[in-house]
Amino acid sequence: MKPTEGRRRVVIEEVQPQIEAGRYPAKRVLGDTVEISAAIFSDGHDHVAARLHYHHKSQKKASVVPFTAVNNDVWSAKFTVDKLGTWLFTVEAWVDHFDTWVHDLGKRLAAQPDPKEPTQQVGPQDIPLALRIGANHVDAAAARALGADATKLKLFARELRSLAEKNLPYYEAPKLAELIDLMAKYPDLSFSTMYPVELPIWVDRERARFSSWYELFPRSASETPGKHGTLKDVEARLPEIAAMGFDIVYMPPIHPIGLAYRKGPNNSTTAGPEDEGSPWAIGASDGGHTAIHKKLGTMADFDSLVAAAKGHGMELALDIAFQCSPDHPWVKEHPEWFLHRPDGTIQYAENPPKKYQDIYPLNFESADWRGLWTALYGVFKFWTDRGVQVFRVDNPHTKALPFWEWCIAEVHKSVPEAIFLAEAFTRPHVMYSLAKGGFTQSYTYFTWRNTKTDLEEYCEEITKPPVSDFFRPNFWPNTPDILHEQLQTGGKAMFQQRVILAATLSANYGIYGPSYELLDGAPAKPSPGKTASEEYLDSEKYQIRDWDRTSPDSIAPLITLLNAIRRENPAMQRNESLHFHPNGNAEMLVYSKTTPDFANTILVIVNLDARNEQITMTNLDLEKLGLTADEAFEVEDLLTGARYAWRGSSNYVALRPEVTAHVLRVMR
Repeated sequence: MKPTEGRRRVVIEEVQPQIEAGRYPAKRVLGDTVEISAAIFSDGHDHVAARLHYHHKSQKKASVVPFTAVNNDVWSAKFTVDKLGTWLFTVEAWVDHFDTWVHDLGKRLAAQPDPKEPTQQVGPQDIPLALRIGANHVDAAAARALGADATKLKLFARELRSLAEKNLPYYEAPKLAELIDLMAKYPDLSFSTMYPVELPIWVDRERARFSSWYELFPRSASETPGKHGTLKDVEARLPEIAAMGFDIVYMPPIHPIGLAYRKGPNNSTTAGPEDEGSPWAIGASDGGHTAIHKKLGTMADFDSLVAAAKGHGMELALDIAFQCSPDHPWVKEHPEWFLHRPDGTIQYAENPPKKYQDIYPLNFESADWRGLWTALYGVFKFWTDRGVQVFRVDNPHTKALPFWEWCIAEVHKSVPEAIFLAEAFTRPHVMYSLAKGGFTQSYTYFTWRNTKTDLEEYCEEITKPPVSDFFRPNFWPNTPDILHEQLQTGGKAMFQQRVILAATLSANYGIYGPSYELLDGAPAKPSPGKTASEEYLDSEKYQIRDWDRTSPDSIAPLITLLNAIRRENPAMQRNESLHFHPNGNAEMLVYSKTTPDFANTILVIVNLDARNEQITMTNLDLEKLGLTADEAFEVEDLLTGARYAWRGSSNYVALRPEVTAHVLRVMR
């Protein structure tokens, strides 16, 4: 079948960034300069030109910038995103006959017989004819131009014809710079090729890229041992958390907790009358996902907490867990939103052999799925109306993926600042699908990447395109659900190592505290090896815990210092420059981050062995550090203040377990 217009000769391929052919948006942050690349080419020797069309979705008229050739038919263009939300772009390209003419004229002029060398064997170059052809191109552009530009172009055309009429034996190169600039304003787009789709980019605020999260259970926030904490107690702790350098305070579910099948301490299936149950068993007679547990306080207390966090330069993040206790009002009001077993009872959550009788999962294949979706969106709407703009979403991979794509987009219509963190420790394709579908940040496999090879390979995957165009990692060394065996057995050195890795490898990271800074490493069921339990002994998920935050063993000072380093060094606030440097010791991890101009360069060296001193000679990729071969330079350890004089790529490093790492700023 013939095309509708066979004279469109330019091909546009490999446009980046794009996610699944534009099905999902690539992600950027407010103020970013977005670089668009594409393979653009045509048949034969004619030159091509291209331009980028881009606009915010709210704008009808697109802006246009030219592409610049890079190499081997690859072209590049840039634009800056200055508004939150969806941006759209596409590529237009065409055969540039005028630029081809300029190039060919130059070759013809260079190949003229030189009158000073009469023996030169070069044929006639038909310069007058070439000048007339150029004049025709300029006349055509004049017809497309307006006002003074049209007048100038007509004058240039006359000058070219006048020059042609002279029929000189030898032509000097005419001055064409002004003409070339003017012609670029009025290209011949009669047969231009337009890339067939507008590709989307979603623009978040800066905190989407760079954030430090601190998780705590409000019910354990009281200063009185054994007393149920409140939102007011959390508010009293905000100055301390802010002083540690965190900018997001995250609380597990704050809703009423069901009584039916309530869990006791250490996940016991039998709860006593004083046992508090799991906050994730959401819902009771006094409300569900839009209510607050009475022991925590009131809506007025919540509003005060939101405002107080803001006053300390932080934000409050809520846990959204779309599941219900048997006592949740939805169970009676909308039984169709749940799975029913043959005996008529509602199916509780199971992950055989584990049973969670205190939780009913929602049925996303319900006949009333539309009503269910609307109600779940209403939960986000309720809390955003109260000033919450950050959400940690519990197990989103167990809910319908199309729901998240729709729901997050709906929230972003009115609150484009909203940030969604996906707690989905699941298969890579599912994890990545959640990120493509709208989740701002994602928990990762960092907790289980413990060797040098594992860390290097995994970080390379998630911090480089194509994955980094849609997936923003958030590294957590622990969570209320995950106490890795390394933390159970590695002691203080391991706690230090893992938080240093999390805070320096990823621009987004978090800890579950005070558990982490107080080195809480006792498992529910000690069992070495692959069968080790990752549940905490006396887990806060099922009971109130008392924390002695004044303990001399606390590593809060280290965490505070790490957060200060992150804030003071722009290189730490992005992931794209992360680079691993080789060395000969499998227990020594060496990596760097830099700003594009190398004004801020951070080199991190971590001893992965929590029990023994490790020694290595670095093999630094100096180009990645903005240094030249054999250059002398100084590094400052931001953890200790020590300075070292280094030279070239090979430098001696020794790290003991109690001195887990160097975080070195390259001095210039």
